[in-house]
Amino acid sequence: RSSKRRDRIAARNWTGGQGRARTWSWRCEAQQGESPSGFTPELRDAVDRLISENKIVLFMKGTKMFPQCGFSNTCVQIFNQLGAPFEDINVLEDERIRVGMKEYSQWPTFPQVYIEGEFYGGCDILLESFQSGELEEYIERVLAS
Repeated sequence: RSSKRRDRIAARNWTGGQGRARTWSWRCEAQQGESPSGFTPELRDAVDRLISENKIVLFMKGTKMFPQCGFSNTCVQIFNQLGAPFEDINVLEDERIRVGMKEYSQWPTFPQVYIEGEFYGGCDILLESFQSGELEEYIERVLAS
């Protein structure tokens, strides 16, 4: 059988002060029966678009409204404290994203933070740069551009 299954990456963007959510969805084809860890070229392209079209993206366990890991929660709290809007992707929803993102970033754990299209690091790096004040300055520059 060659029936196809659709994969989806969805992110929420809470627009500044308007309280209305926009959702981005990218679909990519994967053959049914394909290994769940298969990070297809289409899925890679969808991740590339997500990261390039958003200033801050957090690949995390859970969501910004319901983090399911302490490290992910720490990242959410940092961005909230800075007032920085960010997209959240729940890696627990799809094993291909969870496994594929480790290959994509060359970083073995979650959360993973992308700022201005570049991999920034995990919770430890984000926390350290937040505590030193570097992250706040960087985020201000990013959001102003």
